[in-house]
Amino acid sequence: MNASELRDQTPDQLRQKLIDLKKEAFNLRFQQASGAIENTARTRQVRRDVARVMTILNEKAASAAAEA
Repeated sequence: MNASELRDQTPDQLRQKLIDLKKEAFNLRFQQASGAIENTARTRQVRRDVARVMTILNEKAASAAAEA
C-alpha cells in the first residue's frame, strides 16, 4: 500500500480501510497467541499500514482545518 494511493481516497474510505486493518491486526494477534500464524511478517506490515492510514487522515484533517 502506497501513501500516494491512500492520498487519492476520501476520508470515509480511509476510515473504512483503518477499521479493516485493525480487525486484521486483531486476528493476527489472536493467531500468534494460539501458534497458528503462518506469515509473521504480516503483523509488522499491518501495523505500518495502520500508521500510514492514520497519518494521512491527520494530514487531511489538518489541511481542512487550515482552509477553514
